[in-house]
Amino acid sequence: MADIKTRQSNKGTIRSLDKAANINDHMRAAYTKTKEHAEPVSEREHESAVSFAADQMSGAVKAGTERSTDAAVRATQKSYRAVRTKHRNADVKTRRKIFERNNAVRFGKHAGTNQTNLKTKRFADSRKIKAVTYRGEAKKLTERKAQKHFEHTAKKTAKRTARETKRAARNTAKAIKAAISGAKALVAAIASGGWIAIVVILVCCLFGAAFYYFGDESSKSYTPVSAEVEAYTPVIQKYAKQYGISEYVELIKAVMMQESGGGGKDPMQASEGSFNKKYPHSPNAIKDPEYSIDCGVQEIRSCLKQAKCKNPLDMPHIRLALQGYNYGNGYIGWAVKRDGGYTVENAAAFSDEQAKKHGWKSYGDKQYAAHVLRYYPYGSYNYGIGNTAITKVAAQQIGNKGGRKFWSWYGFHGRVEWCAIYVSWCADQCGYIKSGTIPKFSLVQSGVNWFKDKGQWQKRGYKPRPGDIIFFDWGSGGDADHVGIVEKCDGSTVYTIEGNSGDQCRKRTYAVNSRFIFGYGVPKY
Repeated sequence: MADIKTRQSNKGTIRSLDKAANINDHMRAAYTKTKEHAEPVSEREHESAVSFAADQMSGAVKAGTERSTDAAVRATQKSYRAVRTKHRNADVKTRRKIFERNNAVRFGKHAGTNQTNLKTKRFADSRKIKAVTYRGEAKKLTERKAQKHFEHTAKKTAKRTARETKRAARNTAKAIKAAISGAKALVAAIASGGWIAIVVILVCCLFGAAFYYFGDESSKSYTPVSAEVEAYTPVIQKYAKQYGISEYVELIKAVMMQESGGGGKDPMQASEGSFNKKYPHSPNAIKDPEYSIDCGVQEIRSCLKQAKCKNPLDMPHIRLALQGYNYGNGYIGWAVKRDGGYTVENAAAFSDEQAKKHGWKSYGDKQYAAHVLRYYPYGSYNYGIGNTAITKVAAQQIGNKGGRKFWSWYGFHGRVEWCAIYVSWCADQCGYIKSGTIPKFSLVQSGVNWFKDKGQWQKRGYKPRPGDIIFFDWGSGGDADHVGIVEKCDGSTVYTIEGNSGDQCRKRTYAVNSRFIFGYGVPKY
């Protein structure tokens, strides 16, 4: 961290005495203002401890946001002045050089003037007039160019600063929302008396704020729940406490957001669940929102227990529990037995099996876990951890020459450039195309555009994880022209498996900052 610069002051001078007086005045005013606004916490008009905690944290973070914005504006103004001064100095130097050069030419001509005849003198005079005219035009041209360059640079700097300011504001807003959600969960846990839960949620609060301030671009995927869902918070807290899962209030709200957005008489869509004892087991049969929440919380508790979830940050088991909430508890035992837990591929496979078994076109939501976790403040806790399933499939194809197996699978009847097709084929073998985790693409740039549109893109210099999709730009033309799969990265070297590398599947290595690396697609496995 850079040292904080302090301004030196001379003790005893009028300036330092004035400054001390001003400081005393500010302190006196601050004390008076604080005293006027101070009042006992018990007398404040808050509906609950939850809203009080949220208001306090929201106010603190809002004040920090305003200070950050002011600092960004001051930085922009300072940058603008620096650019203006730089180009003014450059303009002066340019004029001086032109003046010195022209004077040298002029004096050189005058030295030989005495030895020329009248005709030569007239010729020299005409050349002098032309030189003077040229100098005037050159001066004007230089001034115009300098002015245009200055204006262009200033505009560019202002735009760049504005983009950074907006980006900081967006991240700060998300941090506020994540911090408020964490604070509400903490207050609820304290109210329930669960001290282990308090420790867990406190970690979540700290992590949530830090994640949105310092996380990379692709991690900013949290979407707050709707006002309708927030309105049910007291009821959710009531039943979460009753069934012993107070620390999962935010997860329950995320489920409700995915199921109904907080609308309808059955906001948890629990009518078809096993805990519904009052209404028919058909979609939207429950006509009492509170009863729907009662049944939904019991269902979530059952899934969390069967998935052996340890805490609100145990994302592998939370994903398993969430997919079980959507499919029914039968999925959880099936997935554990088949693969040891939740995977995108087995979620898709289970859906296909059940749809075929019952003669339906589809069964459940294959991406239910990911869909819920976008509304969960800690849903991106282990985002970007990578996946080795696709690397294992890719490694089994090493040595393949010509790529016929891959481009014929894609639907081509003759050889084409097949690096992107190879990545698509590997993804398809794992079920990632069917689940929407990785696109099916034959043009390299199409893959880049897909990941960028999803907000799952990282630039060169990022430390990739196994299963990330690496894109290359061999000619530095600004567009990707080759793609492969990251096998691993040791911090300085990226190890890849690529198709159509010399017309075959092979392993390659690159420096993390290699100029040939265009960027990475980071699938949400």
